[in-house]
Amino acid sequence: MPLGTPERKRTLASHRPAQARVPTAKLELRDSDVALALGGHQGENLKVLERRLGVRVGQRGTELHLSGPAEAVGFATRLLEQLERAVLAGRPVYREDVEQAIKVLGRDGEVEDLADLYSGVVLGRSGRQVVPKSLTQKHYVEAIRTHDIVFGIGPAGTGKTYLAMAMAVAALQERKVKRIILARPAVEAGEKLGFLPGDLAEKVNPYLRPLYDALHDMMDPARAVQLVEQGTVEVAPLAFMRGRTLNDAFVILDEAQNTTVEQMKMFLTRLGFHSKAVITGDVTQVDLPTGRPSGLSHAQTLLADVPGIAFTHFTELDVVRHPLVQAVIRAYARDEAEAQARRAEEAQPPAEVRKAQGETPGSIGPGSVPP
Repeated sequence: MPLGTPERKRTLASHRPAQARVPTAKLELRDSDVALALGGHQGENLKVLERRLGVRVGQRGTELHLSGPAEAVGFATRLLEQLERAVLAGRPVYREDVEQAIKVLGRDGEVEDLADLYSGVVLGRSGRQVVPKSLTQKHYVEAIRTHDIVFGIGPAGTGKTYLAMAMAVAALQERKVKRIILARPAVEAGEKLGFLPGDLAEKVNPYLRPLYDALHDMMDPARAVQLVEQGTVEVAPLAFMRGRTLNDAFVILDEAQNTTVEQMKMFLTRLGFHSKAVITGDVTQVDLPTGRPSGLSHAQTLLADVPGIAFTHFTELDVVRHPLVQAVIRAYARDEAEAQARRAEEAQPPAEVRKAQGETPGSIGPGSVPP
């Protein structure tokens, strides 16, 4: 059933009691099954609304009673109406969906209706669907569908790799490609692991574990292992890509910020016929040695205007992990901006030097005369 207005008519009332003067609203749901699905396990979805929006939500059978600040009550009512339509369309609603819906609907009118996001299911498994959870994620999925090379750039937790994996598995199931290749540069994240034991596959496995985890989340683990053993799904370090031509493949390069310029060029020139490549990374988390430019940053500048290549830029507002992750990213970004400002200020020559060069406070340059 497509998302839309339910057949039965909801009753919605909002009034200000004469005594308490607290704005309230009542939302009547279709039936008890909808009420249970919308409320979540032990009412956890409604608790998210209360905590994040500062409203009180009481449930009596199929009725939801909201109270609190007028603006918050109005927003919560609109959100619950849209989530109810999602439930009626057969889409499960989890606590993280409520968290993300609050962010998406509250971003300066960026999304007016959650149906704009939930209409495009990428992949479904075990009753749980993979769908875009922000407008940027939706643009990212559409870019992957319509372009052969797509860059997904942004902070951790924005779904860059996860959605790319979902699109790859969907393409394999629909026989649009014959294999999936997952690659990642084997660069240590700020710590030396030393000489790892085992053969080559065992040595590189720690670097590729996140890709395995995403793969197993997309399909039955036994099926995933079978595809890996058959070579239909190949997980390998980036160095293994040299000299190959990748035809009929969906290729994902993860943690691309840790590629050198030469490695990025090598990877992009591996693409063969009937193939797609998705490159994901976060340019703020480069683990390359100091002085080595990131291949992802270089490609972002070099290839920005090349037809057929799409760039999707995520921000902390697209984070779909724990809500605190968004706050952490903002704090680090603020700290980095302050550090850059300090470095710029320290790079300025002392006032005595500027004065000797003919500059005065408020002057435009050497030898200039203030207005």
